[in-house]
Amino acid sequence: MEKKQTTKGMMFAILSLSLLTVMAGAAVAPALGTLQEHFADSDSTTVQLIISMPALFIFLSSFIFPKLCERLGSKTIVLIGLVLYVAGGCMAGIADNIAVVLVFRAIVGCGVGLIMPMSTGLLSYYYPPEKLDGLMGLSSAMNQMGGAVATFIAGLLATVSWRAVFLVYLMGIISLVPVILFLPNDRVTGNRSGRKIKPEAEEGRRQKKSALKEYFIYVAAMFILMSAFFIYPSNYAIETAKDGFLSQQGIATVMALMDVVAFLGGLCYVRIRGALGTNTHFVAPALFCAGYMIMAFAPNVLLSVTGSFMVGFANGAGIPCIIAAASRKAGKEAVSTVMPLLSAAMYIAQFLSPFIMSAVTMAAGSAGFAHLPFIWAAILAVILAVFAACMKKSR
Repeated sequence: MEKKQTTKGMMFAILSLSLLTVMAGAAVAPALGTLQEHFADSDSTTVQLIISMPALFIFLSSFIFPKLCERLGSKTIVLIGLVLYVAGGCMAGIADNIAVVLVFRAIVGCGVGLIMPMSTGLLSYYYPPEKLDGLMGLSSAMNQMGGAVATFIAGLLATVSWRAVFLVYLMGIISLVPVILFLPNDRVTGNRSGRKIKPEAEEGRRQKKSALKEYFIYVAAMFILMSAFFIYPSNYAIETAKDGFLSQQGIATVMALMDVVAFLGGLCYVRIRGALGTNTHFVAPALFCAGYMIMAFAPNVLLSVTGSFMVGFANGAGIPCIIAAASRKAGKEAVSTVMPLLSAAMYIAQFLSPFIMSAVTMAAGSAGFAHLPFIWAAILAVILAVFAACMKKSR
């Protein structure tokens, strides 16, 4: 009985980490306007770095993560990440210099860079393949729920002051207790049979083929998926306002409900996988493409909202699909090989998405495409379908 309770506690500790990662940068977005007013001497691009800076340092952290796995136990790494997450997140609220704020935002990124690979990689390390799809779907659902809760809390705190909004990072304390109590401090480098081996032997066995080369299909698919998805939060309010279907309050409501649909997508993933098998890889590309094309040409509010929900469901089901497929291929090595790469791909896509969209807009020139961001996202969905076919073939 005690072992069973410990196993449940470990599962809760690992899944609780998924609550914290998705909104690493965007959690403070509700206060962006107030931040712009407070730092009026800084240009808007610098202020927007408050949102995107964590994504850059999550990406950079992925390069040192495998080395940390060789030298430190999983609990130690997670606790370091949680301390950086909470301290860096909250301390930004006491700074009066935007450069200092950006330093603390970088610290948040380093924290998430340690937490994110563990939040999924430990599932593949401790649990058998037959349980992996369900756990990955649950992890994705927790991820989406964490984003919705963080946005709601940040919105309330933003009505108090821009400084108060950074207190949303106190959510990291939720994970501290179960991690301390239930998470083992194993060094998560192991072979695919589950027998642990020394880091130096592991390194000699693996260096023949770089992790990025071996798992490129999955990393590229994650980058494209997140690039397609982030078109939505970056552009939906602006593009929908052009049509006049919804008020600002209505737009905010639809975007919040989209997070709920994404949460349901994560919960439904295991059922979809059971019904479609490896064809599940094509669910996210199909829903992304259909959802964005509907929004691009929607003649009424009903279709516009339907397209939004399709995009949300695609994101909720698409992330665990890629992570689970990569985990099955990597086995117990996933946490120190492919997981940091997938984490880096997710957040560098978030960081680069506005710049890529700006380049696409410039390339389109005066062609006069209506809702160009949605059309571009649909094109990305088609590219994602190609990588989905590659993932199915490499299974």
